Amino acid sequence: MRITKIAFAILLLSSCCTGLQAQDEDLLSLVGGNEKPKKEFVDYAFKSSRVIMSQSLEMTRPGVMDFRILHRFGNVNKGAYEFFGLDNATMRMGFDFGITKNFMLGVGRSTNKKEFDGFLKYRLIHQSKNGGLPFSVLAVAGGTLNSLKWADTSRKNYFTSRLAYYGQLIIGSKITEGITLQLMPTVLHRNLVPTFNDPSDMFAVGAGGRIRLSNRVSFTADYYYRVNPNENDGTKNPLSVGIDIETGGHVFQIHFTNAIGMNERVFLTETTNDWAKGDIQFGFNLLRAFQIKKQKK
Repeated sequence: MRITKIAFAILLLSSCCTGLQAQDEDLLSLVGGNEKPKKEFVDYAFKSSRVIMSQSLEMTRPGVMDFRILHRFGNVNKGAYEFFGLDNATMRMGFDFGITKNFMLGVGRSTNKKEFDGFLKYRLIHQSKNGGLPFSVLAVAGGTLNSLKWADTSRKNYFTSRLAYYGQLIIGSKITEGITLQLMPTVLHRNLVPTFNDPSDMFAVGAGGRIRLSNRVSFTADYYYRVNPNENDGTKNPLSVGIDIETGGHVFQIHFTNAIGMNERVFLTETTNDWAKGDIQFGFNLLRAFQIKKQKK
């Protein structure tokens, strides 16, 4: 009888403890339900830190160096004698470096006018879910240096005449997993312009986008409307369309464009090709990422 009472007491105590534990868990679940979901940043808006011509919402990762080869052939409408533009080509070789999560820089050199270029890119706002802003904002500042020999050595030439500078804001959003859009208000300053009718400060508004076709393939496009061009110099607004193909550590961009050059100064001020007349160039960008510094855990 005593053993039965002891067993009954143990069973009763165990039931009470189980009930208290269940109540504690219920209270914890109620408290946990009031916690705000953790902010989640939105990445992979583009396959690369450039759309085609222009900078994109993406950043090069910290400790990563992107080696870039940009190749642009001649006009397709030149016909078979010029092998549809493949007999003529210009190129740009560049190196982009990810410094922090929100800061990167890059340098490059183009065969067109033997021009050097460089830029700094900083992310001011990072698109995020769960209470964050539904868009990103980035600022880009860059410059170019024309290293051609002076055409007229009889006059006094200034080194500053070789320089041009630009500033740009990138405002965009990864709207869905498959669609990204961005706007790019831009101002370009040239220390030396060809004629008095050419503006030293050119203003433009760019637009770029991406449509994901599969996990590794995307359709991309970018375009610039120039607000105050010289209407008599024969230049056009640059438009490029292309396909991005990701293959492991490489991104291969195939595109068609009317843009002559491969930096902001050139494609904003020297694009004379006209899509309507078939003045289209075939080109490709090849990107290879190298991890040159281990990320801190």
